[in-house]
Amino acid sequence: MRIAQVAPLIFPVPPCDHGGTERVVCDLTNGLVARGHEVTLFAADGSQTDADLVSQGPPVAAIKDAPPSLPSAMECVMLDQVAARADDFDIIHCHTELYHAAVLRPRRHKTIMTIHWRADQLDRQIYFDHFRDQKVVAISKAQAATLPASNCLDVVHHGIPADQLHLDDGAGGYAAFLGRMTDQKRPDLAIEIARRAGLPVRLGGTVDVGNPDYFVTEVEPLLNESATYLGPITQDQKQAFLGKASVFVFPVDWPEPFGLVMIEAMACGTPVVAWRNGSIEEVIDDGVSGFIVDSVEQAVRAVALAKALDRRDVRLAFERRFTSAHMVDGYLRAYETLLQKPERLQA
Repeated sequence: MRIAQVAPLIFPVPPCDHGGTERVVCDLTNGLVARGHEVTLFAADGSQTDADLVSQGPPVAAIKDAPPSLPSAMECVMLDQVAARADDFDIIHCHTELYHAAVLRPRRHKTIMTIHWRADQLDRQIYFDHFRDQKVVAISKAQAATLPASNCLDVVHHGIPADQLHLDDGAGGYAAFLGRMTDQKRPDLAIEIARRAGLPVRLGGTVDVGNPDYFVTEVEPLLNESATYLGPITQDQKQAFLGKASVFVFPVDWPEPFGLVMIEAMACGTPVVAWRNGSIEEVIDDGVSGFIVDSVEQAVRAVALAKALDRRDVRLAFERRFTSAHMVDGYLRAYETLLQKPERLQA
């Protein structure tokens, strides 16, 4: 197949010290190329890919004093280029926010959208009420449940390369937290859980640019010699950070659409203790790769239980379902479904 992958422009593909969308786009794109498909990646400057790269200028995050509308402006410019080349592709896979459905109107029958955020709020409701033929591949069943059935083409979980991270011994004796420093991810709860469980905790991740006061007011006052903030964690640092942790704590306080960092911890053999929110029950095999909890008290007890789990079983749970090979299989299935029964927009 001839496939266009259209990435958001905040960071390059893959990002240096972030997880999430651009990392998934990287692994999916390279996986498709490895299967022999002809892939074109539209992405920010500095992107590294096995595909044919169409660079779109510096990533928004690298532009000083960027006006608020800059991401939208850059995305519109990129999508105009995609539209101009639309006939070159069998599938156009957009990881962008909203504009592609309008810009690619005559080509929506071969356009797939992946939403890397929650899909249950008013903006998406309005969007899909109008764009009823825009097909979506959801990243979890929990996310799919918030989408109109007519839009949801399939569900494909995220995956990472099987050899990107390896089984480790958890000998560091600490609880790990990795994610944005924001009230959606609740690093303050991770600190409380670890303290009550008698473990030091190490926190990694960026301070959320949309909510910087949260870190200053809710997290920073809790930091001390047993609760340390390491700042952003690069891909090269993840193995040591996650692999030496006794347990990974993920007390999310929002309908988590997937949670890539959970499978990264599992790839290291590190069990996950996570709140029952969004996709968590799809990712964690309760009692095997970690524990699913509903309160701080349950989480404290689960930390002790998680430390006793066999890390080899945690790693195997990752290998069975969450490698990038599984993800590529899933998207190829979705692409083929769309090509077999395209629903062409009537002008």
